[in-house]
Amino acid sequence: MHRPVLLREALDALALRPEGVYVDGTFGRGGHSRAILERLGPQGRLVALDRDPQAAGVAREIPDPRFTFVRKNFGALSAALDACGVRLAQGMLFDLGASSPQFDDPSRGFSFRADGPLDMRMDPTEGTSAADWLAAASEKEIAEVIRGYGEERFAKQIAKAIVAARGREPLARTRQLADLVAKAVRTREPGQDPATRTFQALRIHVNRELEEVSLMLPQALERLAPGGRLAVISFHSLEDRIVKRFMRDAAQPALPRELPLTASEMPQAPAKLIGRAIRPAADEIAANPRARSATLRVAERTAAPYQSLQNIRIEPGARWRN
Repeated sequence: MHRPVLLREALDALALRPEGVYVDGTFGRGGHSRAILERLGPQGRLVALDRDPQAAGVAREIPDPRFTFVRKNFGALSAALDACGVRLAQGMLFDLGASSPQFDDPSRGFSFRADGPLDMRMDPTEGTSAADWLAAASEKEIAEVIRGYGEERFAKQIAKAIVAARGREPLARTRQLADLVAKAVRTREPGQDPATRTFQALRIHVNRELEEVSLMLPQALERLAPGGRLAVISFHSLEDRIVKRFMRDAAQPALPRELPLTASEMPQAPAKLIGRAIRPAADEIAANPRARSATLRVAERTAAPYQSLQNIRIEPGARWRN
């Protein structure tokens, strides 16, 4: 059973209004969406997005006239809202990363714990699978991705082992890759499988996860009504750094630092931060260990104008200041 992470905290963060329009940008298996619908009144509306075809199947099980599902990645947020006739929303929630059902289904290839095809795509009908990318990428490219997106200190050794192995036979199964990485990684933190960081890195790369987050955030702020809330749940440091930096920068007026203005003369920033980062309580982690790395950050849209900067491509190995 899929348990939505930080459910109560996320709903509280959205400060839901019964008549409001809301966006669940990562529908998954619908846990957050169903909870939002329970709090909306007859005039409320919820638009949900997801690129996973299995999520689309779950969404069809919600016959609620207030609910609209769009099979798109949240990087295309504005286009999805335009298609639904939504100009501004009163709140948006994004639960980043892969969902538990994706990890638990061996046929999706996300997990090293069970053997399956080495796919890892959130939408299996688009893009390049992990197996196909590993078959074509250079040793340098593989090392850069594993080091940059997995923060793996043995990335060079793993990349070398992958290139050597694919010369003998295609790397087509998750168990093949997991066994290969286990031999290349000499030490690992207690309780962590040697393949954890490599699988994370390949999943992020195949699905362009960090690029999509960097595309989504400015669109979300642009499409929030004044007073609307943006709530983002991340599960690893790379995502969280992007979210943290974006919200911090949006909460500051876009002015040259040398401009001689007093505090009272400063214009309003397009967003304001709401509280501190929220993490799961001990009882939630005990019931759902996958929640242990979750971080929820919240910002509120102000009435100040906002013009997003041009999106910057996120390269493997990029770093963001805390």
